[in-house]
Amino acid sequence: QVQLVESGGGSVQAGGSLRLSCVASGSILSIISINAMGWYRQAPGKQRELAATIKRGGDTNYADTVKGRFTISRDNAKNTVYMQMNSLKTEETAVYYCKAMRPTTAYWGQGTQVTVSS
Repeated sequence: QVQLVESGGGSVQAGGSLRLSCVASGSILSIISINAMGWYRQAPGKQRELAATIKRGGDTNYADTVKGRFTISRDNAKNTVYMQMNSLKTEETAVYYCKAMRPTTAYWGQGTQVTVSS
């Protein structure tokens, strides 16, 4: 089992920035078997969608809508993944979820609310 706890959400004006954090905890075997982590988001009335992912080795993948504005990073020693979000837009108001991916299992955090106002 892997537990994920997100933090860093909040309210910001359009054009502003936020930094999300997600800490993974669990057994040593569970943690070292995580091969990728990511951030997804779900706006009201919409499906959950990918924002960014990062593999253990550092390879990253971004949704086209966030490229150049969001940066995902991870600290393997702290079992933590971050996402720096700059130039936020009102349409990016959503609950942001952290996801940890093992070879045959995935885990989700509870989510953190990000509200971007005009």
